[in-house]
Amino acid sequence: MNVGRRMSYPVFTVQPDTPIIKAHELMTNQKVHRAPVVKNGELVGIITENDILKAYPSSATSLAIWEVASLLEKIKVKDIMITPVRTVQEDTPIEEAARVIVDNKISSLPVMRGKELVGIITETDLFRIMLEMLGARHPGVRFSVLMPYQPGQIAKLSQAIYENGGNIAALSTFEGDTSANFMMTVKVEGIDQDTLQRLIEPLVISVLEISTN
Repeated sequence: MNVGRRMSYPVFTVQPDTPIIKAHELMTNQKVHRAPVVKNGELVGIITENDILKAYPSSATSLAIWEVASLLEKIKVKDIMITPVRTVQEDTPIEEAARVIVDNKISSLPVMRGKELVGIITETDLFRIMLEMLGARHPGVRFSVLMPYQPGQIAKLSQAIYENGGNIAALSTFEGDTSANFMMTVKVEGIDQDTLQRLIEPLVISVLEISTN
């Protein structure tokens, strides 16, 4: 799956010369916490709600309210925006975008089509994908097992589930505790928990957890 299939669009943007107090108001109205900064159609930075709040005077300031407002009108988006901006192309694999977000401790990535800004991928978008991958919105029996890292293991387990009237609603694999094994989480419909546990136990190293939800 590529970023272009799960990015948020159209993307809300702000101009570099916009006062931060106005940018904050616009972002609040749009219910977004970050906004790419665009000048003459070109991406030049990104600003977050946290950046704006850090630029606000402390509550302990001795300035009068009108002085605070006057000060904030003078601070522009370009004064506090993050630049250069990390971006991804719309054909970037979703797992690569997730790696960039995690490794760089950022909350979003503008998505480009060449040099054109076409969307944004955020932590929230990635959480939605995780919900889909784990079948969180499907009722059924969810189990996690430790499997031998050998060809055909997933096929063997899925075939047994199919032959016993079950349907796999979601399946995800994860690293195991050694290079010789891996962990798999599966959501199954059509088989009760006790029957499913008896079915899978002979086919795996161990059943780590199993529950109906």
